[in-house]
Amino acid sequence: MTTPNSNPTERTLSRTIIAIALLGAVIGGVGAPLITSAAVDLDMPLEMAQWTLTITLFTGAVTAPVLGRLGAGRHRRTTVLIALGLVALGGLLTAVPAHFAVLIIGRGLQGLGLGVTPLLMSIARDHLSAARAESTIATVSVASTVGIGVAYPLMGFVDEAAGLRIAYGLGFLLSLTAFVLAWLALPSSDSRQRVHIDSAGALLLAVGILGVLMVVAQPSVWQQPWIGALILIVSVAAFAGWAAVERSTTSPLVDLRLFLTGNVLRANIAMLASAVAMYLLFSLFTRYVQTPADSGYGFGLTGAGAGAALIPFSVLGFVAGRATPSLAAMTSARWTFTIHSATVIAGMAVFALSSDSLIFTLIAMSLLGFGVGGVSAIMPRLILDGVPKSETSSVLSINQIVRASGFSFGSALAGLLLATATPADSLVPTEFGYTAAGLVAIPLVALGIAVVAIRRCPASR
Repeated sequence: MTTPNSNPTERTLSRTIIAIALLGAVIGGVGAPLITSAAVDLDMPLEMAQWTLTITLFTGAVTAPVLGRLGAGRHRRTTVLIALGLVALGGLLTAVPAHFAVLIIGRGLQGLGLGVTPLLMSIARDHLSAARAESTIATVSVASTVGIGVAYPLMGFVDEAAGLRIAYGLGFLLSLTAFVLAWLALPSSDSRQRVHIDSAGALLLAVGILGVLMVVAQPSVWQQPWIGALILIVSVAAFAGWAAVERSTTSPLVDLRLFLTGNVLRANIAMLASAVAMYLLFSLFTRYVQTPADSGYGFGLTGAGAGAALIPFSVLGFVAGRATPSLAAMTSARWTFTIHSATVIAGMAVFALSSDSLIFTLIAMSLLGFGVGGVSAIMPRLILDGVPKSETSSVLSINQIVRASGFSFGSALAGLLLATATPADSLVPTEFGYTAAGLVAIPLVALGIAVVAIRRCPASR
């Protein structure tokens, strides 16, 4: 009998899916390390340059459920190719020396790559054997998260060596590579299902997500508190309207009845809490190592140096991702999630106790990477238990929104906590401010563990 590891066709497809996911993660991570360079090169406020990241998160979050719904039908391969083609076009627009508006359009198109990941997982679930599909999906989930640890050093180095547009140009080449790989290797869907897109639901979801991203990722909206409050109210109303439309339409973007079932709901709550905590710590660590040493702490690393410090984060993340299926088989999905979540807390503890040592700070970042990789790898298993194959991409698309929203909120929360820890006569926070901010992650991680542990998941045998 053919074993999962002896089928060359499956092996090639698995590697291709993982490669596309990794390339997509690096492309998605292009924005964050280049925000400051965009502000300097284009002579604009940092707040305006922040939109080069926010617009990507927005388009990714809005299009993810639409792509997920399209991926549930017979046009999944076409959907992936069109999405990756638009991502490549976006990369080209960011690389050309044009007006800031062209850069924003390009970064917006690149956000479509966020919606491709659930489709890749759906392809793996449909076309690979159970064992290889589980391993592939876990690795894809890890790649979509810890790939930022590859993007930071890579883009930081290229930016410092050759400039902003060359760094964006590298993103274009990577996206073009992903498109070619998808064109050559991804199979067509076996489904004959005809898919209808809920346009009203998509519009309401877009309004809701845009509002959340603005109040979280663009702190300037709170300079006039009533403006921030109004945006938040409109966003909540849009989400309520979206939920009502989804429950009444015959072709919803997301089957809310399925989404609200025990495993799916609990896993998404755990993902949100964990994502906020993990990106909070990620933001703290990367900012801490760049703090000038004459501040009394920090190591004064350059952008490229700080990116290089994230290499252990990425390496340990991938190690955890590859080891997670075996660990889950020996224990359970629930305990695997708990073990990796505890590793995140351990990373925070090492940082809090030894932040004056670069070696121990790198160890803390490595522990965080291992925890992030493990949590990301086990999450699809927690979510997909009991979910029909036809709904794989749709359910995972919502999880992608939850994850991206958690990362955005974690990043904004890190900035807010450090701002409150910065004395009026100083440009940098106090050293204790980093420790205090990091401690906020502990109850969030604990919440994720508790939610997963409420009831034993059927898949966690």
